[in-house]
Amino acid sequence: MKKTRRGLCSALAAAALLVPLAACSDDGTASTGKGNGDYTIGMANFTLSGPYFVGMDKAVKARAKKKGVTIVSTDAGGDAAKLASNVEDLLSKNVDAVIISGGPLESAPAVLNALKTAGKPAILVDRKFRSGTYASWIGPDNEAIGRQDGEFLAGKLDKDATVALIKGGPADNSIGLARTTGVKKALGDAGIRMVEAPDYGNWASDGGLTVMESLLASHKDLDAVFCENDAMCLGAQRAIKDAGREKDIVLAGVDGQAEALQAIAAGSNYLVTGLNDADQIGSLGLDRAIDVLDGKKPEKDTVVDSPQVTEENAAKYQDPEGEF
Repeated sequence: MKKTRRGLCSALAAAALLVPLAACSDDGTASTGKGNGDYTIGMANFTLSGPYFVGMDKAVKARAKKKGVTIVSTDAGGDAAKLASNVEDLLSKNVDAVIISGGPLESAPAVLNALKTAGKPAILVDRKFRSGTYASWIGPDNEAIGRQDGEFLAGKLDKDATVALIKGGPADNSIGLARTTGVKKALGDAGIRMVEAPDYGNWASDGGLTVMESLLASHKDLDAVFCENDAMCLGAQRAIKDAGREKDIVLAGVDGQAEALQAIAAGSNYLVTGLNDADQIGSLGLDRAIDVLDGKKPEKDTVVDSPQVTEENAAKYQDPEGEF
């Protein structure tokens, strides 16, 4: 995620002020309390198939390097059973804690139970599982991000406009559902017509391209597109350009991927995104793991702000040293 280092450092400093001292995490798991930063922390990724999750993994590693912490990273390739075995392998390496980037996974009881049994804290980043014991979670308010995108589009479009919605999938992915619920609420309140793409873009640029091509063929009156993430919107933007419709259709996405920020800053038809900062969340996740291990008691759940990014402020959030 490309953004100013000043913004990231301020966020990290603010988060640190929220963490009072204690002897154990909220789930009752005793911390090691070494207090010397000499830790080995596992980074268990459900998937590294998309730029956002790769950026999260890189952000954790970059922050760990600055903190003098060793990271052991794994990739389950989208397989829940593999994620569980990866965590068991991390435990066999005697890691002190495990950061879990769950991607689209809704729950991982075997993973969380294994960590609880081993007495190792689990820190969730981005995805908060629906059930299970964890020490702390750091992530965005996805419905709020969708709602602010919808409100932005409603302010830009005529009342008779039509907005296409491109979803990442699968059908029960609560992150995508929350984002689309938010945008639907805002656009519905404004009386703007919406068309949901029948197929999923699978959170990827190529998927967004394919879905957008189908939408352009079946709906000639589109004025705007909302995508559940920036990667799909970047693909949709390519399809719109290939069809010669870039002057007619504007786009709104979520995440703040570097290429999306570039397109927004350049004044293209990509007008807005809601920041879901992989760099910030990953860095805060690493700091949160250290806090728990140092014997501090962080808040259970931390919602990270998701500012709206438009052409007017996109440069503020661009950073060539960012990981996403």
